[in-house]
Amino acid sequence: MSEKAAKLPDHQRVYRQLREMILFGELAPGQPVTIQGLVGTLDVGMTPVREAIRRLTSEGALIFKGNRRVSVPQPDMAQWNEIAFARLCVEPELARMATENIGEDELARLTDYDDRLNSSIDRGDVRGYLENNYRFHAYLYDLANTEVLSSIANMLWLRAGPSLRVVLGRYGTANLPDKHAEAMEAMKAGDADAVAAAIRGDIDQGIAQVRETLLAE
Repeated sequence: MSEKAAKLPDHQRVYRQLREMILFGELAPGQPVTIQGLVGTLDVGMTPVREAIRRLTSEGALIFKGNRRVSVPQPDMAQWNEIAFARLCVEPELARMATENIGEDELARLTDYDDRLNSSIDRGDVRGYLENNYRFHAYLYDLANTEVLSSIANMLWLRAGPSLRVVLGRYGTANLPDKHAEAMEAMKAGDADAVAAAIRGDIDQGIAQVRETLLAE
């Protein structure tokens, strides 16, 4: 945990920790966990855990299962198609809007995330891939400076991330989607349409992988 994160109030720190557990696959879709178990895992009191669960439930990232248990939703094909449709509508547009705000410093940071992502792929590091892929997209979308669309994108990533983790758990990091280099070349040229198209292609490949997994079940 970073020093900055450690200084956060307990309820915010626990929310971030639990959110990352969902985003990066530490909690698998359909896997029930008890509130008391999370208290032990996160080493905090019951109150901040309950507050974090309340927030994440309102965002659709967790569902109550009864008996003080929660779980990450396990989308069926119809639900995944809705998630896919929403992502493909929102995220390329955020990338398009972000392009005019990308200078040398922003591009350097995106390149660093992508370098870390590629290194994770080479090492077969699933967690590293998921984390740096998320950081790349989240930072890019933040550069769009739009509160509503960015909040929608964050919610969609909470819904999509665990399913991608399942795919990686089965097939590893080989042949993973990554059109980030293509997107960054378009950023250098200031071509917002090409940036949006590259991000759309990147998302579309990941969506297709999850669909294949759902069809095989």
